Amino acid sequence: MRLAHGLCAAIAASMMGFPVYAQVMSQPTNTDKPANVSANSDPLPHAKPEEVGLSTERLGEIAKVLNADIARGRLPGAVIAIARKGKLVYFEAFGFRDKAAGVAMTKDTIFNVASMTKPMTTVAALTLYERGKLVIDDPLSAYFPQFANMQVATLDEKGETITGKVPAKRQITLRDLMTHTSGLIYGGRGTTAVHKLYPGGSSTMVTSMTGTEFIDKLASLPLLYQPGAVWDYGFGLDMLGQVVEKVSGETLGHYFEDNITKPLGMTDTGFFIPPEKAERYAKVLPIDPDTGKPQEILPVATQPMKFECGGGCLSSTASDYMRFALMLLNKGAYGETRILGRKTAEYMLTNQLGPDVKNLIANADPTRADYGFGLGLAVRTQPGVGRLMGSVGDFGWPGASGTNWWADPKEELVVVFMAYSPGPLRWHYRQVINALVYQALVD
Repeated sequence: MRLAHGLCAAIAASMMGFPVYAQVMSQPTNTDKPANVSANSDPLPHAKPEEVGLSTERLGEIAKVLNADIARGRLPGAVIAIARKGKLVYFEAFGFRDKAAGVAMTKDTIFNVASMTKPMTTVAALTLYERGKLVIDDPLSAYFPQFANMQVATLDEKGETITGKVPAKRQITLRDLMTHTSGLIYGGRGTTAVHKLYPGGSSTMVTSMTGTEFIDKLASLPLLYQPGAVWDYGFGLDMLGQVVEKVSGETLGHYFEDNITKPLGMTDTGFFIPPEKAERYAKVLPIDPDTGKPQEILPVATQPMKFECGGGCLSSTASDYMRFALMLLNKGAYGETRILGRKTAEYMLTNQLGPDVKNLIANADPTRADYGFGLGLAVRTQPGVGRLMGSVGDFGWPGASGTNWWADPKEELVVVFMAYSPGPLRWHYRQVINALVYQALVD
């Protein structure tokens, strides 16, 4: 099944003058700034939805819902891309890139994709695994010796006080980093005394710590759990990014560029947004529409960060991330470009949590409750239990800024949704977009 190859062929057809089918969407007219458009923002070619088992009429519900919510001030704007059976059948922009300035959303708008960085960091590590440069079950201390003798905290009944520490029963492995079972938790994701010792999250570190300072900080702290015992959201993929840098001798961004983004044609994805692209970076609504409190996301990265965090610091576009998602759906290949071997991709997309692992994935993302977890992303393991429609084997991992994506191999479907709703509202849109897409399947 060469899904991505079909998409590439459609791109070539468009360039040679064959017709492209697009839906007519309403756009705000009160724009007072011209968009800085790149080649990558040009509309990707469309097939008629009916050619791949989707209904044009039913897909029209997406515009109705998003335009209504934008008008009500629920979202500033959004970009959504839908591909099925190797054809891009829906690629539309809604609302505003910068509502305060009256700048319309465009398809080439750049978003902070937050934890959508994590699957890319995993792929980077797996390319090194395929070259014999690392092994998934290597101990983290093989690369950073300061993690050799980690301690696990013991807490009182309320979790408010650390009453002691015990040695870790085994060392943290690279697999633990990929599956959030390392015990290196996000400080902002809980209220225990251990959480209070840790930095809040991936994006909060990059302006205050260097990579070396980050590594030393984590190594000095007690773990919340024994390695391998509990899935709990944390710094595993940030540490994996540091391993990639150590093994490759490159910064994470340069390694991504050489081994993932440039081969896939992801021209607007990176840890650094150059000045000529900064205008295309989306702006969040300054006030949360539900709580009335100020909200923000990572600011425009026009200056290099202190280090490039593998857990949540990338920026990207809908069309760029669609290329990456298609590569995974197509078992490691996009068109004629192969990033991972077929079996490596299959392994990444297989549940890695054994029956003895306590799964707290619902605490990180309620919409992924009852999912399993592969390497760097969630994987559905059973039908009819999860809160989202889909199929056994569907996979993805969203971003805290409100961005989301998933792929459904059974339906040969990929969806990329770019929008800013950084509070709990993001969980609402994960369910809404999921329903709007699947209700349009008619074959």
